[in-house]
Amino acid sequence: MKSKPDPLSMAAMAVTVLSVSATAPLTAAASASPLAMAFWRNCLGFAVLGPLLLLLRRREVVRVARGERSVLRREQWRPLVCGFLAATSLALHFASFMTSTRLTSVAMSTALVATQPVWQALIAAGQGVRTSRRTWAGLALSVVGAAAAGGLDIRSGGTALLGDLLALVGAIAQAGYTALSERSRADVSTPLYSTFTSLVCGLELLAVCRLARIPLTGFDRSTQLSLLGLLVLPQILGLGSLNFALGRTSATTMSVCSCWRPPWRRSPRGGSWGRASSPRPRPGSC
Repeated sequence: MKSKPDPLSMAAMAVTVLSVSATAPLTAAASASPLAMAFWRNCLGFAVLGPLLLLLRRREVVRVARGERSVLRREQWRPLVCGFLAATSLALHFASFMTSTRLTSVAMSTALVATQPVWQALIAAGQGVRTSRRTWAGLALSVVGAAAAGGLDIRSGGTALLGDLLALVGAIAQAGYTALSERSRADVSTPLYSTFTSLVCGLELLAVCRLARIPLTGFDRSTQLSLLGLLVLPQILGLGSLNFALGRTSATTMSVCSCWRPPWRRSPRGGSWGRASSPRPRPGSC
């Protein structure tokens, strides 16, 4: 069992939360397909992290390529498989969460994806990890709050409800990534693991975009700026800090910290992030 988070781990958690919270507004501000945005953030992330990995961790890369590292021994294939499954879960998280920001409001999408600790606790319980009653009470309260907020979209139906469901899928997929990364992250360095996940996510999302015939070029300036923000904030700073923290603290602790995301509600231009404003105000809106 991992020890209590140290100050460096807490700092990494804070960077993760602040950086990842920019995903929804940046995606909603772009005009390109969310799946195309998800692909390019991982593709550009790999393009940036790959050369840095070769520069800073060349010996580790060579050892992995030659099969000299323990993670590639026959009895150590589980961490490698967990790493691949974790990257696949992350790709699913990107696809579902980023798409949800176009179908429902950014505030609702962020609130529902922040239910990740609930699913993380259920995964931990399935692995035999005991969770205190106080923690379960807090998680139950978060579920009630999410359900109350989601009730507005259930009554309105349509794309808003679909966006809510996709945000929940994104929360479950993120919990899967965190749980799987906790098992595989300890065997490799943060730069190598971040580069590996960006590569796998990018390839899987590229296949989805090709099958769905989603255009990957011809973006306008606002989309290009959003992609730059996604690259710097959630992809490099957020994902890198998350992978670093998972090597030093538990997945459950990291997931609870994700609840601290600031609730984005309005764009700088005064409109609603990610969805056209309704002519009739909804309850609770301002």
